[in-house]
Amino acid sequence: MSILPPTLPLAFSPEVADARADGRPLVALETTIVTHGMPSPQNVETAQAVEADIRAAGAVPATIAVMDGTLHIGLTEDELHRLAEARDVAKLSRADLAACLARRGTGSTTVAATMIAARAAGIAVFATGGIGGVHRGWETTLDISADLQELAQTPVTVVAAGAKAILDLPATFEVLETLGVPVIAYGQDEMPAFWSRASGLPAPLRMDSAAEIAAAHAMRTALGLPGGQLVANPIDPADEIPRDEMLPVIESALAEASAQGISAKAVTPFLLDRIFHLTDGRSLTANIALVRSNARLAAAIAAELGTGGRAPT
Repeated sequence: MSILPPTLPLAFSPEVADARADGRPLVALETTIVTHGMPSPQNVETAQAVEADIRAAGAVPATIAVMDGTLHIGLTEDELHRLAEARDVAKLSRADLAACLARRGTGSTTVAATMIAARAAGIAVFATGGIGGVHRGWETTLDISADLQELAQTPVTVVAAGAKAILDLPATFEVLETLGVPVIAYGQDEMPAFWSRASGLPAPLRMDSAAEIAAAHAMRTALGLPGGQLVANPIDPADEIPRDEMLPVIESALAEASAQGISAKAVTPFLLDRIFHLTDGRSLTANIALVRSNARLAAAIAAELGTGGRAPT
């Protein structure tokens, strides 16, 4: 007996449903920051602040998660708190998103999973902290985030503070170049490095306005090109931790992870926690600032794209 393809279990929050009906711009948001990326209560406070920033910038936030087998596009306040308080929440990427839905599970979305959900909901712009990429020591572990392949095939513009600085940044951007992903530094000629404005790496592309970025997204649509764009938005100068200060901290955290045999999906949460303690909490303060900055830029791009935050055809 054959199994017919199921209907995607998709639910829009009242706010997102109203925005879709009215043609207002939407910005997708991930939820691993709530379940795995930040401690309580900063996780929920940051999620709420980011949503408020997007509203203040003239767009509507669509925070994405899987809850009890339904893909939620937008979360109510009650749903956000339930997700933050839930135990054993899966950290979903391309490989396990469908399985979680089919098994009626609950999970937060990484960059890759959020892009897939955004495309399913017709949302063209997504704001996050930093993308995943090529991990240090990839030559032996082959640990490369699915985020990179997702950027190559899913037509969503992703606004981030670059790739996470704990990664092998030169290798990450080399892979993105090979995959044909446009990497755009916003307002500067050097790639940012998450907590730091400088990475020592030149930017492949530079754009200085949300209108330019939106026009590039629309032109990719017109050309029929697959994949999205990565917009690397540097953290504001007042909020950054300079590169020379961060590099020794990152190296120390990486050495601890290696010594303890931390691997796979556990690496990033472990490193972020160690860096938080090694910087006396400054890394978290910077992380919150950069996520909010990315949300504001994403809202501006979504507004430029026009009705519903979609690229014109």
